[in-house]
Amino acid sequence: MVLKLTCLACGQGNRLPENRLNEGPKCATCGARLISDGPVEVSLDVLKKAERTDDLPLVVDFWAAWCGPCRMMAPEFAKAAKQLKGRARFVKLDTEAYPESGSRYGIRGIPLLVAFRRGREIGRRAGAMPSSDIIGWLGEDAKV
Repeated sequence: MVLKLTCLACGQGNRLPENRLNEGPKCATCGARLISDGPVEVSLDVLKKAERTDDLPLVVDFWAAWCGPCRMMAPEFAKAAKQLKGRARFVKLDTEAYPESGSRYGIRGIPLLVAFRRGREIGRRAGAMPSSDIIGWLGEDAKV
């Protein structure tokens, strides 16, 4: 099966065979890694494209630097990203840098995790969580 993945660095769409996910695939345009070991900071434009087109689940952490619970959850989010490498991609969007994200995604509080696949929201969870809860939520509710 061929998967569609958006480069989280340049926003270019890429296609690759599913069996090559663990071989370190890179963007055909800019050379950035398509599957990373941890969360990747993204712009709102790249997030919009990736949420619409990616075949792998895209897990977004909406956060802000001033938010204590967001800072506490960051290492747990990174642990979950490492454990689910190749099964889902993890990104972070700074809601202070992109204030329009609040109305676009219906953000009422942060930290907020939202999972997308092929243009659909497949799960949402508010509040700080340990990595085990993030992984459990993605396995049960979001079907990662």
